[in-house]
Amino acid sequence: MTRDAVLPIAKEEILRQEQIAREVKNRPDCPRTYHIITYGCQMNAHDSETLGGILERMGMRAEEERDAADLILFNTCCIRDNAERRAMGNIIFTKEIKKTKPELLVGVCGCMAQQEGFSDRLRKRYPHVDFSFGPGEIYQLPERVLMALEGRREEAFKAGEDSTLYEGLPVLRSSPFFAYINIMYGCDNFCSYCIVPYVRGRERSRGMADIIKEAEALVKDGVQEIMLLGQNVNSYGNDTNGPRFHELLRALGETGIPRLRFMTSNPKDLSDDLIAEMARNPAICPHLHLPAQSGSDNMLRAMNRRYTRKTYLDRVRALRAAMPDIGLSTDLIVAFPGETEEDFMDTLSLVEEVRFDSAFTFIYSPRSGTTAAKLPGRIDPDTARDRITRLIAVQEKITAEVFESLIGQEAQVLADGTSKRDETQLTGKTGRGIACNFEGQAGQIGQIVPVTITGFGSNTLKAKQIM
Repeated sequence: MTRDAVLPIAKEEILRQEQIAREVKNRPDCPRTYHIITYGCQMNAHDSETLGGILERMGMRAEEERDAADLILFNTCCIRDNAERRAMGNIIFTKEIKKTKPELLVGVCGCMAQQEGFSDRLRKRYPHVDFSFGPGEIYQLPERVLMALEGRREEAFKAGEDSTLYEGLPVLRSSPFFAYINIMYGCDNFCSYCIVPYVRGRERSRGMADIIKEAEALVKDGVQEIMLLGQNVNSYGNDTNGPRFHELLRALGETGIPRLRFMTSNPKDLSDDLIAEMARNPAICPHLHLPAQSGSDNMLRAMNRRYTRKTYLDRVRALRAAMPDIGLSTDLIVAFPGETEEDFMDTLSLVEEVRFDSAFTFIYSPRSGTTAAKLPGRIDPDTARDRITRLIAVQEKITAEVFESLIGQEAQVLADGTSKRDETQLTGKTGRGIACNFEGQAGQIGQIVPVTITGFGSNTLKAKQIM
């Protein structure tokens, strides 16, 4: 796909979809309730907030119980095989619900729906599913629902563009004090194991003025923390020759937002300018998710990550020189095709050297259509399980040591609710991104509360309010 394939969606098309939404709302057979099931990353979570906003505009209201809803929408992920299988199992099960509720509409959207040939297979093999669309066609949801209601089945499954760019869609936020903002869509990196560029398209950055306007509205609405989203936020602006990511962060810091986070960052694009802005800007939380994927140069080359172990460690040293108290988290893949025991030991030694606060660890999952799916040297399941077990054990030990080192330190926690185990305890995340529980009042939910760390559990901190 060329850069010319990026399709800005005209305001007229958004207005046309709004008109269709009103038309659907006035139909006697319009669903009155909906239930969205979301799989995958924060990008999908935010997409579901947009889907909810569109459905509310169509006159529907959210239904907590899946089986009681008039419309069930699956927002899917295809980054790993287990996520795809789990989604398909639940999609297939809705056939049973339709046996007693034939008027139920079932839709499938997200990354799975954008895979080549998927929508046709879905339409032909699962007649109880009524429509589908990819992540680049969220704005078309009203029209897809209308097609389903009118029985235009083939049109309701038509696969479209992945590289669209649109503004002005309604968002039904899941939190009054936390919000996502997409700053860019798609990815140009083509890591050999990753399906994302094929289902979300090439990188396209939103205009900085649009992002700032959205952030200012959120601040005015009382939002305390914004998470900026993109497959590789570090490359923001590269496709437009406009402002770069560190310039966007500086402008966002001037909106008055108390806390800024962002993900995901590719180490190869982590510039000195960005590190300097992170250290300078008081709104930016002292945490960075920096996926390493492997500590072996052999594996990094095979993954097409375009950095080396040395350059990764150099970036870590630069971050900690600028921000000594920054917390780092990462993603790690074991059992990538061709991974030797020596390669795996390089990953273990990277973890021990960097000392991440936490790590998301995965056994390699082949994705059809990617370069890695064709690589020889598949690792047998027993070896893969052994390696992931050893990696998790090393990281858990480091996490406990990091948490212990934080005892006695002060932190700022955005309280987002009460603890499930103890209603007298509030829970939230520190600036470093670690879950933290402390005694507090329900009226403090949504506030940033100063605390002193007093202890820790397996993956949470314990604290006491500073009065």
